[in-house]
Amino acid sequence: MAAGDPTAWVGRFRSVDKRFLERVVAVWPRCLSVLPQQPDEDTITENLVNLLLSDPETRRGFHWIEYQYEPFDYTPEGTARSKGSVDMAIILDQDRDTYLAYECKRLNELRDDGRRSLAGRYVTDGLSRFVEGQYSDNLPVGCMLGYVLDGDVQYAAARVRAAIVERGQEVALDMMPRDDIAIGVATRFYSHHRRGSKGAVIEVRHALLPM
Repeated sequence: MAAGDPTAWVGRFRSVDKRFLERVVAVWPRCLSVLPQQPDEDTITENLVNLLLSDPETRRGFHWIEYQYEPFDYTPEGTARSKGSVDMAIILDQDRDTYLAYECKRLNELRDDGRRSLAGRYVTDGLSRFVEGQYSDNLPVGCMLGYVLDGDVQYAAARVRAAIVERGQEVALDMMPRDDIAIGVATRFYSHHRRGSKGAVIEVRHALLPM
């Protein structure tokens, strides 16, 4: 795993995220072209990862991209055990404990009775796993990908920010829109969270993709 002060790794993680999102945006139109109407989360992520792994520039630029990556926890005796499955992760080098995690959630689901934002699920089943340390434990950065099913990214971003507050994520230190560094169609903002008794801060980098 990352040795020493993990904050020293923040710059590297940010650089990897930026370069990776550039490739996500590049293959996104092809991904959309093969998806059914209102696809489920796994179907979107499976096709996105498949396209990224077959993209020459992605393959040259990253050590490895893993679908349903399982980070390990360790018992006091040193026995490894899975902490659950991250939707997608970039393994940075030969050390599997050093990774940039992407948890993926759908937003703005269209139903016969209207639109459901799904922002609450985005927070409780996605963001909270970084805040609580299930994913990216001892690492300074984690990432969220939001698949905006109706394409209304501004509404989705507003509902996600509200849900972070409404769902008790008051540990958020800030939520900064960063439209100046938007990558293609991806709308981005960051939130910073203090992790419980450890006091360490994790930066969660959000990217919302319109469908």
